[in-house]
Amino acid sequence: MALEDAKTQVDTAFTRTAHRGYSFENAFGGATSFLRRSYTKDLTGVDLAITGVPFDQAVSHRSGTRFGPRAIREASALMPYDPPPGWGTDPLEDLSVIDYGDVAFDYANVPEFPETLTNHIRTILKAGAGTVVLGGDHYITWPILKAYAEKFGPLGVIHFDAHSDLWPDDNPARIDHGTMLYKAVKAGAVDPKRSVQIGIRTTTEDYLGVNVITAREAHEWGVERVVATVKDIVGDRPTYLTFDIDALDPAFAPGTGTPVWGGLASWQAAAMLRDLAGINLVGGDVVEVSPPYDTTGATAIAGAHVAYELICLYHWARTQR
Repeated sequence: MALEDAKTQVDTAFTRTAHRGYSFENAFGGATSFLRRSYTKDLTGVDLAITGVPFDQAVSHRSGTRFGPRAIREASALMPYDPPPGWGTDPLEDLSVIDYGDVAFDYANVPEFPETLTNHIRTILKAGAGTVVLGGDHYITWPILKAYAEKFGPLGVIHFDAHSDLWPDDNPARIDHGTMLYKAVKAGAVDPKRSVQIGIRTTTEDYLGVNVITAREAHEWGVERVVATVKDIVGDRPTYLTFDIDALDPAFAPGTGTPVWGGLASWQAAAMLRDLAGINLVGGDVVEVSPPYDTTGATAIAGAHVAYELICLYHWARTQR
């Protein structure tokens, strides 16, 4: 059936007539929306909006993540043919999932950017949909969390990363990808007792009460213990998941701005995300994919898989819990 459909399907990001179901157009052609979902700004009846944030003016080392959303969308063209393996569920059939396109912003007016992004997410949440965001550097998670906290109250956060992003920064005007969680905790948008970081392998003096599972602990504990610990921490209340691609070891994800050795293997991340099924996920993002340093495309592929797993977790939270 897929081969037959491929003869006639092309540019389904624009030509498909429904927001549910699979796409069978050739992976190497056509308009590359995420998972070939419809490109639309109409949020009527939408369950989940995929949206890109091509912003990287907050990086502390190598730039390039502004090209991340485009690369992740392109990598996802390999994935829209079948149900996600290992889940036993069918989110693309059950949910109305769209590609809402990217946030529009003035790249030369950086101080204006945070509120622009928060308003972008507010619009989607007000319509009753959730978001999976494609970054972009990790600063973007703070303006996103601000919009989510307005709707859900202080959130539990599951944070995959090599870095804690808890550098002290009490200047609200500073825009820095290393301080996004510090600002979110200090502002009350994140409940540190219900938040946990996985894969940390850099030094932080004060974690502000956020729970931490280092990369070494993740390796030594194994997937089952890590997941059980995370579920115990976040409980049943609204939870946001942010995945910095540098949580993966550079051997699996070289295309990122601040790589650190000793990280998670891709199989570990895949197993953890799958086994987190049951958490009350209200939204998520994947950030720090930097195509200029992604010589094989492996990092963008990893980012696309993470985003699909976030869709699955969101779907599970609404249909299986």
